[in-house]
Amino acid sequence: MSRRLVLGSLGLAAICMAAVPAAAHHSFAMFDNTRSVTLHGKVNYYQWTNPHAYLQIQADDGKGGSKAYTLEMTSPNMLHRGGWSSRTVKPGDEVTAVMSPLRDGQPGGLLLVLTLPNGKEMLPGVPNAQRYKITS
Repeated sequence: MSRRLVLGSLGLAAICMAAVPAAAHHSFAMFDNTRSVTLHGKVNYYQWTNPHAYLQIQADDGKGGSKAYTLEMTSPNMLHRGGWSSRTVKPGDEVTAVMSPLRDGQPGGLLLVLTLPNGKEMLPGVPNAQRYKITS
């Protein structure tokens, strides 16, 4: 194989490898960082996956019913640095979550603080957390 072909193949491989993480990630612009919403409810599921973990809470909708809110979290790596594990919460746990809501009004948002059943507050390691106002 010629040296030129090898170098070209290596260059193409490097470009492809760099593009995969960029395509998998999104910005946090879909969350309203000017306010927060506090939810009290039971955990439906806790998904410990890359590139983001997710938590779904069945919470009071303010109209006498309940609604499932899906909360995006940071990566398992960042969560682990903050003391989280794949077993930090489990279905049925009664929790309080402070979230930055979705701008489109859908029931979900970015988790800012989670209070566990034992009262311990967990921070999910949101990048630039100081930009998110906790108003509720």
